[in-house]
Amino acid sequence: CQDVIQFSVKTYHPRFFNQLYAGIDYYSLAARFITEALNPSVYTYEISPVFLLVEEAVLKKMIDYIGWEGGDGIFNPGGSVSNMYAMNLARYKYFPDIKEKGLSGIPQLVLFTSEECHYSVKKAASFLGIGTQNVYFVKSDDRGKMIPEELEKQIQQARNEGSTPFFVSATAGTTVLGAFDPLNDIADICEKHNLWLHVDASWGGSALLSRRHCKLLHGIHRATSVAWNPHKMLMAGIQCCALLVKDSSDLLKKCYSANASYLFQQDKFYDISYDTGDKSIQCSRRADAFKFWMTWKALGTTGLEERINRALVLVRYLADEIKKREGFQLLLEPEYANICFWYIPPSLRKMEKGHEFWKKLSCIAPIIKERMMKKGSMMLGYQPHRGKVNFFRQVIISPQ
Repeated sequence: CQDVIQFSVKTYHPRFFNQLYAGIDYYSLAARFITEALNPSVYTYEISPVFLLVEEAVLKKMIDYIGWEGGDGIFNPGGSVSNMYAMNLARYKYFPDIKEKGLSGIPQLVLFTSEECHYSVKKAASFLGIGTQNVYFVKSDDRGKMIPEELEKQIQQARNEGSTPFFVSATAGTTVLGAFDPLNDIADICEKHNLWLHVDASWGGSALLSRRHCKLLHGIHRATSVAWNPHKMLMAGIQCCALLVKDSSDLLKKCYSANASYLFQQDKFYDISYDTGDKSIQCSRRADAFKFWMTWKALGTTGLEERINRALVLVRYLADEIKKREGFQLLLEPEYANICFWYIPPSLRKMEKGHEFWKKLSCIAPIIKERMMKKGSMMLGYQPHRGKVNFFRQVIISPQ
């Protein structure tokens, strides 16, 4: 055990900035100890009464913060799965026969997302048989936000080609740049064309709890579904991910239920509406909502809000410090918790910014990261992106 711990990456370390999660929340950790000891599976009330009620309570609060009057939801093993659930649910809503008859009786479906979307959207299209060629990637502006006018053009183009648009996935907090798509404008287009609007707020959804920063998600109440991962900014511990759906007509259950008679008997002595497991494609399911519930109960909404606000104050501080220091260059002003920058070593600072400069600069981030990892001093990510050579992406989450 000591070797496992010694040679593992300590994601709770105060200088771990590598991913869209970091730090440790001790209330969530205590909740994980409890669920690991009890070993529940969250599908029926008879097996998991407390954790099912906890999940329903947490989902209701999350729905309230989105701004819906009602809705439904389910906790899933990852935002990628939530995005896939939403895509499949949208297809089922427009073509309910697909559940029994399969793909043969439906038209050529296409969906739309931004160039900056999470790669899980493309994976979901592949997994669901829609096909990656039927994913239209809409142009984004310099800050990484989807351009609504380009979305409108793509929809018209798809229809002209004889395809059937059905689904738009907007992003609230992109993985690299931390950009938020203009949800209100995108919602206008989706309403005009009767398309399902899904918002992948896996990263940025937690800003809804901050009165100062919730404006980043202005218009999210108009979404048909939302993916939101409390294990990211809110540090609820991996994995803690919810799909939230505006529909209150039991669409989730209609889409995913298989009515297993050995689990979901109709003559139980309690209210069988608490048997929510048939809303999931899983059978066995972890009590992930409990981690978030425990933290929320302990800190309160104010405590969670302070956590978000503090992280974004630190982002602003770091961005200002980068601008002051020789050899550091921001790609753009951060909108959320992603700080993207180059480090330009002394040997390149007087060099003309031509092809040779960018070629040499692209080698710098990998070398520095290798040295930091071998020393064990810090972890932060780097990547090339949209024609820009390798740059660092530092993500600020942990209050440590």
